[in-house]
Order: sequence, then C-alpha cells, then structure tokens
Amino acid sequence: MTDWLETIPVAITVSDSEGKIIEMNASSKQVFGNFGGNDLIGRHLHNCHQPASIVKMDEMLTSGSPNIYTIEKQGKKKLIFQSPWFQAGKAAGLIEISIILPQDMPHYVRD
Repeated sequence: MTDWLETIPVAITVSDSEGKIIEMNASSKQVFGNFGGNDLIGRHLHNCHQPASIVKMDEMLTSGSPNIYTIEKQGKKKLIFQSPWFQAGKAAGLIEISIILPQDMPHYVRD
C-alpha cells in the first residue's frame, strides 16, 4: 500500500473478487485489531459478516454499485463507503473506506 495511505486517519480495507482480504492500511488494522488486525489479510470477508451483508457484497460486485451509509459505534459517528473496484472494466473486488465524522461537522450547500 502507498505510504500516504498508511498515515491518514481513514480505515481502508480491500478484497479481491472472491472476498479475500488483500490489503488493509494501518487504520484498518487498528479498527479491526480485536478481530485479528493484520492477520485478517488472506482471510475471507464472509467470515466476519452476517448473511445479509454477504448478499449486499455479492450485489455490489454484480451491479458495480456502491453502498454508502453512516453508523454510530462506541459513541463515534462514521461514514462507511463500500464499492467495487475495477480492473480492465470488471469488478475485481471490494473496497471499504471508514471515516470518523466529527460530531459538529459543518455541512455546506453549494448549488
């Protein structure tokens, strides 16, 4: 993974098209530390998701569409961006980017 990706406070997790985790940046390894952190590389995403999430992952790979939502966990609000990534025009896997959102984050309308 590129050096700058290791230094940003954003968790980035990447899988291949079969669902095997192939990359995690430092933030991702920390976020998922209780589940194995770096040892998750090479493991399958299905091992750590509910059946409904597995269906959603399969849909993203088939449709090429992202899944974007917010959650609150341990008092922290997060933006979750999940999307297929592509190689030669074909979905080659999934990427998840998790960003902690400040409680007082400004919102601007720029029409």
